[in-house]
Amino acid sequence: MNINQMLQQTGAVDAISRQLGIDPATAQAGATALLPSILSSFENPVAASETAPASSAFPGLGGGLGGLLGTIGGLGGADLLENVTSEEPTQVDKGNQILGQLFGSKDGSRAIAASAAAQSGVQPSQLKKMLPILAMVAAGYVMKHAGQSGGLGGVFGGSASSDEAGRAEPHVSGSPDILGQIIGAAGKFLAR
Repeated sequence: MNINQMLQQTGAVDAISRQLGIDPATAQAGATALLPSILSSFENPVAASETAPASSAFPGLGGGLGGLLGTIGGLGGADLLENVTSEEPTQVDKGNQILGQLFGSKDGSRAIAASAAAQSGVQPSQLKKMLPILAMVAAGYVMKHAGQSGGLGGVFGGSASSDEAGRAEPHVSGSPDILGQIIGAAGKFLAR
């Protein structure tokens, strides 16, 4: 599963276009430029280094991805995706909370938007508005599919790779199947 397939499958581009009053091509270009940074940050979230709070949906998962999953679960888990794609206004404050975990500060988010603007040609002001929405799309999608994958990434027909001896191959950050790898890792955390 790649990012463009996820965007098409979820209807996220149409939702972003509708919510921000921009054309679908601009929404697609912005989403395609922003999502790799968002997904890469799932692997090592800046502000999720503390243990997940007891009030999170998954207390005790620890920092890093586990802490991030706790935050996402507390914000609605898989329902975050539905919040974006429904006809109701998106609760972007939830996306901003996720961005805080991923990038640590508004400066981190601004840097991601500036980089994506150079890559996509989309105005940084529009990309900054897309960031919390896309964080919710990514988080909701990962949580929805992590529960289905059983931690093995099976929803992608073998995205969990192994060598001839059956050993798991090391993950390469920014790899083409980063989405499948994050879903697999999230599934393992959630199966605990």
